[in-house]
Amino acid sequence: MNWLARLGAVALDQLRGWGHAALFFVELGKALPAALRRPMLLVEQMYAIGNRSLIIILASGMAVGFVLALQMYYALVRYGAADSLGLVVNLALVRELGPVVTALLYAGRAGTSLTAEIGLMKAGEQIAALELMAVDPRQRVLAPRLAAGLLSMPLLAVLFSAIGILGAWVVAVLLIGVDTGNFWSIQQSGVDIWRDIGNGIVKSFVFGVACTVVALYQGYETEATPEGVAYATTRTVVISSLWVLGMDFVLTALMFSTP
Repeated sequence: MNWLARLGAVALDQLRGWGHAALFFVELGKALPAALRRPMLLVEQMYAIGNRSLIIILASGMAVGFVLALQMYYALVRYGAADSLGLVVNLALVRELGPVVTALLYAGRAGTSLTAEIGLMKAGEQIAALELMAVDPRQRVLAPRLAAGLLSMPLLAVLFSAIGILGAWVVAVLLIGVDTGNFWSIQQSGVDIWRDIGNGIVKSFVFGVACTVVALYQGYETEATPEGVAYATTRTVVISSLWVLGMDFVLTALMFSTP
């Protein structure tokens, strides 16, 4: 029965870790209002998290728009539905690709940066120094970064989708020859602001919560060694990506299950 005992020990360790992470999330949520009372610190973190991720978001959005327009045109023209190219590209971006790809890029760029920053602060005993001075590191260090992530992710997702649609227009109209009036008019008539764009923004907000909390938790709970920080940054990307992909399926099933 040794294997059963080991299996039980592993299961208990996993449950203990999930419980600790859940308590961390609750405590961080309680500290969030304090971050909103420090607007300059919030703006500084939004610049570090959002603005410094802007280049890769815009470049990736443009590339995805290029490829999506080509692939969709080759598929739609086979069935005589090339006039629907603009609508298909728009829905694919605002519903799925915009929030999901932005979240994955955010986890790889901003998430690892947050984990490394918090991990190095812990390794340099800056977190311990704040606690000795009776300053709650969750309110002073973690909460402003969480608030910045929550605000930055939807904005980045909107910019990703917008630049992707622009890239699709370049390929469809300027290279392929699709009528520009049809390209835009079918989007205006077929895209619902609340159902399509609104749900995409909600998705990006949820992904922002998941990616930012995972990054902060991994940095805050990492071992105070260079190896520990390196492992924590790797875990941030892996765990955040799995959460994004899993939650995307659940949110899509809930949001778009009814016509």
